[in-house]
Amino acid sequence: MASMITPTMLVVILLLCGLDYASMFQVLDLTHDLSAKTLYWPGNPSYNFTELARGQMDNFWYESNFIATAEHGGTHVDSPAHFYEGGWRTQQIPMERLTGPGVVIDVKDKARDNPDYRVLLNDITEWESVNGRIPDNAAVIMNSGWGAKYPNKTAVFGTETPSVPSTFHFPAWHQDTVTWLINQRHVYMIGVDTPSTDFGQSSTFPTHVVLSKHNVVGLENVANLDTIPVSGTRIFAAVTKIKDGSGGPARIFATISTEDEKCTNSGPLRLPLSVLSLICVGVATIMFMYHDEQI
Repeated sequence: MASMITPTMLVVILLLCGLDYASMFQVLDLTHDLSAKTLYWPGNPSYNFTELARGQMDNFWYESNFIATAEHGGTHVDSPAHFYEGGWRTQQIPMERLTGPGVVIDVKDKARDNPDYRVLLNDITEWESVNGRIPDNAAVIMNSGWGAKYPNKTAVFGTETPSVPSTFHFPAWHQDTVTWLINQRHVYMIGVDTPSTDFGQSSTFPTHVVLSKHNVVGLENVANLDTIPVSGTRIFAAVTKIKDGSGGPARIFATISTEDEKCTNSGPLRLPLSVLSLICVGVATIMFMYHDEQI
C-alpha cells in the first residue's frame, strides 16, 4: 500500500541534500532608480520625494517619506488599458503575465547608425537562427544601447528640445514585428531600453495599440541589458499594484540559473543540483519502499 513521506523521512532527505536554494539563481537588476533624475514623457509631473521624518528618536532611528510619481516614468510597465479601452488595468494583469523566459534582441549596431530604427522581423529570425525558437510566453526586450544614455534627457530622447515630442529620435519596435511575436510566439511582454515601445518619431503609437489590444504588457526604460545573456534568463516585472492604473513603476529583474555552474548545496553531498535531484529522488523511493514493507 502506498504511503506519504513521514516528517522524519523528509528531514533525512533535506539533511542529506543540504540544498541552498538561494544559490540556485543569480538575480540581476534591470531597473533605473526612481529619483529626481527620472525621465518622464512631456506633460507629466516630475518625481516628488519629500522627507517626512529622518532622525534619532528617544530609543531608535526613524525615517519616513512622501513620494509622488506619474505612472509612466523611468523603468515602468504599460498596462494594456494604456492604449486600449477594456484592456487590463494594472491590478487586473494576471501575475503569470508579469514573468516569462527572457529574450534580448541586440540591435545596438543598427540603432547606432539609425536612431529611428525599429526592430524588424529579420532581427527576430536572425536571433532564432543562433539561439533557437523564442519560447512561448516570453518577455522579449530590445537592447539598443540606449540604457547607457539614461538619465541624460537630451541623449535619451535624441533631441535638444526634449519637451517637444515631434523632435524625438530613439529606436523601438515595428508594429508588424510585435504582431508576429504575439501571433506566432505568444509573448507575454515586449520591452525596450528607450522611453517608448514606439520609436521617437511616431505620432500614432501603433505598437502601443497592438500590445494593448492583445493584453500584452509593455516594459519601458529597461536598464542594464548588457549584464544578462540574450537567452536563458527569466524576466520579472514587479509593477506597483495600482487599482485602475494604466501602468506603474516597476522593479524589473532577471534570474539566471547557476545549476550547471557550481555546487548548489551545503550538505555532505556537494554535487550539482541535477545530480542531487536524482539522488534525493532515489533516497525518497527507497524510503517509500522501506516504509511500505513495515506496514
